[in-house]
Amino acid sequence: MTAAAAFLLAFPALFSIINPIGGALIFSEVTFDLLPADKLRVAGRVGLYALLVLLGALWGGAYVLNFFGISLGALRIAGGSVVALNAWHLLMTHDRHEDTRRRQADPGAAADPMEAAFFPLTMPFTTGPGTISVAITLGAERPASGIGLVAFFLGVSAAAMANAAVVWLAYRWADRVTGWMSGSARNILSRLTAFLLLCIGVQILVTGIGDVVGGWRGG
Repeated sequence: MTAAAAFLLAFPALFSIINPIGGALIFSEVTFDLLPADKLRVAGRVGLYALLVLLGALWGGAYVLNFFGISLGALRIAGGSVVALNAWHLLMTHDRHEDTRRRQADPGAAADPMEAAFFPLTMPFTTGPGTISVAITLGAERPASGIGLVAFFLGVSAAAMANAAVVWLAYRWADRVTGWMSGSARNILSRLTAFLLLCIGVQILVTGIGDVVGGWRGG
């Protein structure tokens, strides 16, 4: 397999599951009360973390799961639960403006804006269990050895970097996109996005349960 073929295989597979456009709406919701400069810093950090997660899953994800005896089904069950719970929290958040006013009234309660960069923005909202599962599956497609192996990892690594760059750009400009919407339209769209994320989390969970049950029956 050539590097170009590996890139063309990995990029759309990762892009479709990452969904950076939908993720940008979640990013805008989670970072609603941050200063613009802090949002840019968080967007850059999420892009970096997303790249590291993708590369780690592509290069060594299968080895790590095998070492700890973790199946993809277990990964999907755990990760799908986390995605669904966080999406539910976003869906049930009634008034983020009120939360912002409370934080502004109590400066001592202000948290480091970078704390949300990895959890929940990178994991599970951007590169969650679904993305990791896809990346691990792609990594398992690698040739056994030789030049083809090098070309494969060059291609999939380039795909990971391209997706991380798209995530960074989408999150960096998230406020510009949402700024064109009215408050009610933005609220409706963020709720719909959170609901879709909840559905994705449940689907990952159901798929994981199916994998585990199927393994038991096969055994």
